[in-house]
Amino acid sequence: MTHNHKESASQTAGPYVHIGLTPNFCGITGVYPGDLGAEMLSAKTKGERITITGRVFDGGGLVLKDALIEIWQANAQGKYNSDDFQGWGRCATDMDTGVYRFDTIKPGSVPHPSGIRQAPHITIWLVARGINLGLNTRVYFADEDNSQDPILARIEHKERIKTLVADRQGNIYTFDIHLQGENETVFFDI
Repeated sequence: MTHNHKESASQTAGPYVHIGLTPNFCGITGVYPGDLGAEMLSAKTKGERITITGRVFDGGGLVLKDALIEIWQANAQGKYNSDDFQGWGRCATDMDTGVYRFDTIKPGSVPHPSGIRQAPHITIWLVARGINLGLNTRVYFADEDNSQDPILARIEHKERIKTLVADRQGNIYTFDIHLQGENETVFFDI
């Protein structure tokens, strides 16, 4: 017997992702005292305090104003899951400006299975209306030596590495994400 199965329609994060993941941001109070992942730092967190900020651009160069971004990172000593720092944050982009912002610490270098240490970086996961699967990328720091990083070494088109590097002014790193086009950010299939 032959079955004639059709592929089901694909789904995107849709306009409801913020309601489920950042209810306070959407004006839905009483679910959580604050949105999960909104505060990454505590008084016990050690390390250089920094801000990561930027915008997400679509293929036409327009700013997405309804994206949701999560970050994962090591603490200042290059360790994950430490007692003084959760290493995870979540925020929605501002609905008027499209800007996202994380107040965090600069991560330390972490080991790679090859034995080489990875340059300090933050892992980013992004969802938005129109994106079927969350996108994964990384942000590296312009004021660090990224030349020996084993992940960056695997990028075939070396000129694209710059799409993963945040510029610094004071304690603020700016990292814009481009979904398509000439400045398309490198995304990882993980």
